[in-house]
Amino acid sequence: MYAGIRCNFVRQSQNINIMGHLSNLTKPITMSFWWQDFLLAIPRIICGLLLTKYFGASKFGMPWSETDLNLGLFEVVHWFPEDVAEYGGLFAVFPVFFAWIGAFSEAVGGVFLVLGLQTRAFSFLVVCTMLVAIFFQQFGQGVWNMLPAMGFLWVSLFTLILGSGRFGIDYFLTKKRKS
Repeated sequence: MYAGIRCNFVRQSQNINIMGHLSNLTKPITMSFWWQDFLLAIPRIICGLLLTKYFGASKFGMPWSETDLNLGLFEVVHWFPEDVAEYGGLFAVFPVFFAWIGAFSEAVGGVFLVLGLQTRAFSFLVVCTMLVAIFFQQFGQGVWNMLPAMGFLWVSLFTLILGSGRFGIDYFLTKKRKS
């Protein structure tokens, strides 16, 4: 009897601890003044808009993707898995999976960055995607071709550390309510 009570208590405390860690992952770091958070939100919002509208929508079926691509919702454009397979290694073994994850992180991750929702999780996906884009796709083509991916990488690293700030949904979801 005693062991069963203790086991339930331990299981419940582990669940609470996990939820605490997830809340810490979502909770953004805020600056001292609102205008500082506003200035820090501008690159996040611009980066998200560019990612989702121009980079992600050209590879991934979104409602705002061009109609001549004939993409269904969340469908990857036909040439992208072939492009990913050329990277070799694990990318050649699972090109459709990596193409889908890369296109998803750009298109859907951009939307989440604009909204400031689950900012750190989607920033991590964008960081991984941009590292692949820099070192596997653009590296041999010179620095000029790597600049967009490097810009997205730096903004995503920044939001990976700070989160969305005051101007994102994460702030309102994790804000302590006054009783």
